[in-house]
Amino acid sequence: MRAAILTGGGDVPGLNPCIKAAVNRMIDEGHEVIGIRRGWGGLLNCNPDDPDSIAANTMLLDRRAVRTVDRTGGTFLHTSRTKPSHVSSDDVPTFLANQTVGDGPFDFTPHVLQVLDALHIDVLLPIGGDDTLSYGLRMHEEGVPVVAIPKTMDNDVHGTDYCIGFSTAVTRGVQFIHSLRTSTGSHERIAIVELFGRYSGETSLITAYLAGVDRAIISEVPYDIDRLTDLVMVDKAANPSNYAMITISEGSTLIGGEMSLTGDADAYGHRKLGGIGKLTGDLIKDRTGEGIVFQELAYLARSGNPDSLDLMVGMNYAIMAVDLAIEGTLGRMVALRSGTYTNVPISITGENVRRVDINELYDSENYRPKLRHVAGKPMFLY
Repeated sequence: MRAAILTGGGDVPGLNPCIKAAVNRMIDEGHEVIGIRRGWGGLLNCNPDDPDSIAANTMLLDRRAVRTVDRTGGTFLHTSRTKPSHVSSDDVPTFLANQTVGDGPFDFTPHVLQVLDALHIDVLLPIGGDDTLSYGLRMHEEGVPVVAIPKTMDNDVHGTDYCIGFSTAVTRGVQFIHSLRTSTGSHERIAIVELFGRYSGETSLITAYLAGVDRAIISEVPYDIDRLTDLVMVDKAANPSNYAMITISEGSTLIGGEMSLTGDADAYGHRKLGGIGKLTGDLIKDRTGEGIVFQELAYLARSGNPDSLDLMVGMNYAIMAVDLAIEGTLGRMVALRSGTYTNVPISITGENVRRVDINELYDSENYRPKLRHVAGKPMFLY
């Protein structure tokens, strides 16, 4: 068997250990692995008739190639937000330009299928979030043997309770929030920490819960800036050190407002998120005159080494994915459900997006986590 591994979308800690575990397990069973560089972009930009193009977009993965990769975060295969079924005219590879008609976007899935055939790929192991795995589902529907591995700091892939990268993102957030308390308290200000979460506020909510912040704004609940301002001023006055802390998901919105977006949309239709924390700070300052500390964690949350949980889950997901591939159980996604490793149909990724259970976990009136009883709930309180 010849397997191919790729990583797409935003990088997270835990990808390299996942790749290493998959490669070593495949080799132990007598199989071969190649890495696809830059996610789906590697398949889009690979010209199967050009050896140099193949070398630029793929690499043989053996024990030597992966020996030390688990010691660092990110993905040594690199990544991109390319979706071969939605390629803009600016991103069409030169050797495919003669296959375009009109202004695009263009669907180069037939080319991707041709590349996989030319590379003699027997099974494809994509590692990614909703966007990356949505094209993995397309590959499955086109007849490509696929076993998917979920990763995203937002932890919002439907069908699994856990995605690689989530624990490290929460750990980073808690650490940075506690570190930021010293400056915020010294200057008696209001700190606003913007965290990841386009449509799901789980990362922000769990981070806020563990760090003990005063208020937490999440993607699922639009907020009233006047009410938030009143609440946080009460928090500040009640604090002996005269400061307050707020977390906010990057996808949060004011009541009647829209997401803070910049730049052009990527292949998945997403524009760059960010800025709602700064806007919120400015609005609070306008209303109160208070000093504001704004900190957007952004890439800091996805940088560096994985914590022990992401190491363990990444490696175990890899082993489970290889087991499924070898036994011929295809069109699946590895998953954790109710604390148990399992697998689900990859089609489940296209059914929905996981979001915070507002009624169970969030106080929408007071903008903070709401946990009264945890008996019977899963470890991550999803």
